[in-house]
Amino acid sequence: MLPAKDPVPGRDSSPSSNPSQIVSDEKGERKNGGKRELTAEMAEADLPFAWPAWKKWWVLTVIFLVQTSMNFNTSLYSNGLSGIESTFGVTAQVARLGATLFLILYAFGCELWAPWSEEFGRKPIMQSSLFLVNVWCILVALAPNFASLLVGRCLGGLSSAGGSVTLGMIADMFDADHQQYAVAYIVLSSVGGSILGPIVGGFVEAFLPWRWCIWIQLIFGGFVQLLHLFTVPETRTTICLDKLAKRRRKNGDEIYGPNEINPVLKRMDFREICQTWIRPFKMFVTEPIVLTLSLLSGFSDALIFMQIQSFSLVYSQWGFNTWQLGLAFIPIGIGYLLAHASFIPAIRRNMHQREANPNDEHAQYESRLWWLLFTAPCLPLGLLIFALTCNGPPVHWVGSMFASGIIGIANYAIYMATIDYMVCAYGPFSASATGGNGFARDFLAGVLTNAATPFYQNIPGPQNKPLQNASFILFAISSLLVAAVYIIYWYGPTLRKKSVFAQTLAKEAAEHRHPTDAGALIDAERVAGSTEHEKQEAIENAPAAATAPRPTLGPGSRTSSYQISKDVASRNASRNASRAGSRAHSFDEARAPQRP
Repeated sequence: MLPAKDPVPGRDSSPSSNPSQIVSDEKGERKNGGKRELTAEMAEADLPFAWPAWKKWWVLTVIFLVQTSMNFNTSLYSNGLSGIESTFGVTAQVARLGATLFLILYAFGCELWAPWSEEFGRKPIMQSSLFLVNVWCILVALAPNFASLLVGRCLGGLSSAGGSVTLGMIADMFDADHQQYAVAYIVLSSVGGSILGPIVGGFVEAFLPWRWCIWIQLIFGGFVQLLHLFTVPETRTTICLDKLAKRRRKNGDEIYGPNEINPVLKRMDFREICQTWIRPFKMFVTEPIVLTLSLLSGFSDALIFMQIQSFSLVYSQWGFNTWQLGLAFIPIGIGYLLAHASFIPAIRRNMHQREANPNDEHAQYESRLWWLLFTAPCLPLGLLIFALTCNGPPVHWVGSMFASGIIGIANYAIYMATIDYMVCAYGPFSASATGGNGFARDFLAGVLTNAATPFYQNIPGPQNKPLQNASFILFAISSLLVAAVYIIYWYGPTLRKKSVFAQTLAKEAAEHRHPTDAGALIDAERVAGSTEHEKQEAIENAPAAATAPRPTLGPGSRTSSYQISKDVASRNASRNASRAGSRAHSFDEARAPQRP
């Protein structure tokens, strides 16, 4: 999930409690309620958007490990099932509830954490999440009974911020047209963490007591929490501006940050909080693009968790032991790496298309799905091969592992491309759009985790091929969902024209109103709940401006997002040249030495 509250990264988007009290002068300085407000334009050189590349990628690498840790927690538990059964006297199906409930509540937890990282900053929210997850790991590891274990797993899932914060940090540091490489990197950590669990867990299950499946989660989680605490600075623009304003006041400059002038508790009421939390679920139900791509992404991810549960059935036919079962997940990881590598030239091609065709709507939006046209079919193809090769000797086990690698390529490609497309297509609504995507992945994975083993055991198959028909069913479902990729690629502009959120965003841009104001978002949702006639009437009656800037999406686009990014890049170059001078005016050099 990519909380994208700032339509242009690095810009201050904190709403004012009383816009009529805001006064801007010709220098771009803003006074709010009689106080000078520090804006992003006044401190561009000191914001995360202006950090050097090495610093951005160091932050991304730490976040890569954080995201890997969170997804590692979702899957390693399954390797302790046999020990949990014997310790607490429960059946295997009941023991799997610990994995199921963690994933389902992980889906809700990501949505609940996201808004607060926008208001209080990425770092404190991430630290709070990591701390709570680690605390609940201790509860699970020391659980005296199965009920305590389930409580700890539920709270651990609900406490996981996941991609709602990690991907949000990308929006803080990169503009929308140049964040694809960063998104691809973080997506790799998300899918990779899920298969790292069973690889490590196979050895833990073979040589250590089951509680070590939890202690290892805690060790990994504690390590990434400390690494994040000491090496990753705050990236949220408004929080950075607050800190800069405090430093300037120490040097006699009476200026205030946006949250100092309008504290979060003053400007956010209960209704707005509820609207923020509900929006991802509403978009998931009412937006065809979000619903279709999220179901495809969710089904693809759920397959990985179903395989985690079913591999013991499949590879026991070849006599695999526990650690060999864990190693059977390596082909999926190889598939992830191959897919990630394949996206590098695909992203480069996509960026070139946007440069060459700045007024072509298809080049700006649907071209981001181009590589998915070739990689999405790997999902049904992999399932078909798996169905034909998962039935034990005399077929060699390498065939099913080859199929798993193909499924891994598809899973990574689907997640990466759908997130990238929704971030671009929904602009400031992308936090909610990608939130629906993440919710579908975690929720479906949680539901199907508990159903995986009974599904493979109870679907009858041909003689000597008991697992074949179950995989054929998954193949048929995936074929239907993959077909939707081609429909959206060719008819995406038409679907976006019918999107209430898209048209509301375009009209807000035309009125020169900030499209992420709470009022604008609530207006969009009010329209979304109307009849089709009322929706069309609201869109047609929306006032037009005499001069309308390019909407973030929709048929009214005229100036490309690439042109916007070029303006930003030009501003970056000039800011580097003038950094020393601007800092000399802003800070006491003795107290605030210039950053290299």
